[in-house]
Amino acid sequence: MKDSELIGKVHSSVYHQCQKRGYAAPVDVLMDVGVLDKKKYEDWRYGRVPYLEAVCICNLRQLSFIMAQIRAYAKKAGYKPSFCYYKQWGMKKKNGQGHKPVRQLRFSKSGNPEIEKAYATHYVDRQRNAEIKVEQAFHAGKEESDPGAP
Repeated sequence: MKDSELIGKVHSSVYHQCQKRGYAAPVDVLMDVGVLDKKKYEDWRYGRVPYLEAVCICNLRQLSFIMAQIRAYAKKAGYKPSFCYYKQWGMKKKNGQGHKPVRQLRFSKSGNPEIEKAYATHYVDRQRNAEIKVEQAFHAGKEESDPGAP
């Protein structure tokens, strides 16, 4: 895929994610543009893959390019960066008691803190986020006043 095509796909993905849920996540952009398979993403989330870059179907140059485009679009659109802690799914409690152990997931082979932070940063459209909250509150109020409504 040409860089120009990739730019369009990345920007479109970030825009549509923000319109739908008020924020965009790099891992979702990677899935949207076709460099990360949903099943492989789930394998990573469950800890069956040591780091996310290992299951992306493009080289590190392209991954870096995609990440740079996400940041560039988010900055241009005025989205607020927000760090998100990614932990492994499906951790079992020891003997059914106490807290579940928490294992932070790794994104890159190198483990470089700046690269890890870039992958874990979501971009929040504060205006759209506020609109979504108002819509949700409206719908919740509507359901309470008319429980039989579809």
